[in-house]
Amino acid sequence: MKQTGLKALTCTTAWIVLAASAGFATAKESIVSILVDGQSVVGTLEIPDDALAPAPVVLMLHGFTGTRNELPVKDTDDGVFTRAARELLKNGYASLRIDFRGSGDSDGKWEETTFTGQIKDAVAAIDWLRDNPDVEGSDISVLGWSQGGLVASHAVAARPEVTSTILWAPVTNPMLTYSNLLGAETVMNAIAGDAETPHTVKLPWGVETTLKGAFYQQLPTTSTAAAIAAYPGPLMVIVGSRDTTVTPQPAAGQILTDYHPGKEQLVIFDTDHVWDAFSGPATLDDKMIPTTLKWLRENAR
Repeated sequence: MKQTGLKALTCTTAWIVLAASAGFATAKESIVSILVDGQSVVGTLEIPDDALAPAPVVLMLHGFTGTRNELPVKDTDDGVFTRAARELLKNGYASLRIDFRGSGDSDGKWEETTFTGQIKDAVAAIDWLRDNPDVEGSDISVLGWSQGGLVASHAVAARPEVTSTILWAPVTNPMLTYSNLLGAETVMNAIAGDAETPHTVKLPWGVETTLKGAFYQQLPTTSTAAAIAAYPGPLMVIVGSRDTTVTPQPAAGQILTDYHPGKEQLVIFDTDHVWDAFSGPATLDDKMIPTTLKWLRENAR
């Protein structure tokens, strides 16, 4: 069933000129708002201005504690997702990258984040794109990174008409991944406790974060593999052999292609969980983005 109560508001619009391999690409960038349960999910929509028809579009879903632009890439002015969106644009693809509720510019509180809430945001964004005349609503792909990959798997299971799905280092075993990130003792205590009780922990990179028990209580009941098994469309999973966040690799990625019923590809690169972004853009520019674009072209409608 298509969700109702979704509304888009264009808050800011800008014209951007981007250098492309052959001349220039002109883009229209808009900050949009999608209403979900009375709260605003804010996103950046980028549309090729010189397209002869509405362009196919990629929905981009960020990771745990991230935002729609994602991690800064060393020696550039980009985040991982802003850089990827620009390359998508140069190749004729529109994109929408959103802040999940409780993150970035969207409404809500981070401590109230849950998988189910983020999945609802992603499904709402798919529905919004399907009804948007500025993009090709019948040609929507979804790209999710890390926790965004878990969310993407569930969103495309709910909307199996999605053209293709790309998962970058998706969380496949939430109990293992978040026990490592948040601490096994904290996870077990939160699961056994009250859903409204907040739990504050220090993440491995030194930042404190607070999440209510409801987040933890969805860890043992959420299965990325079960979700992707309900999606019949083309699936590509890209993982890094040096990933120490979603482990073990490549087995964590392989399990999704094992359960997925349709066309699929598992790609393994010699890289870490953040595609070496802290060292510079080389892995993104030479591996991640070209591989993603090739998959989109091969599976276009």
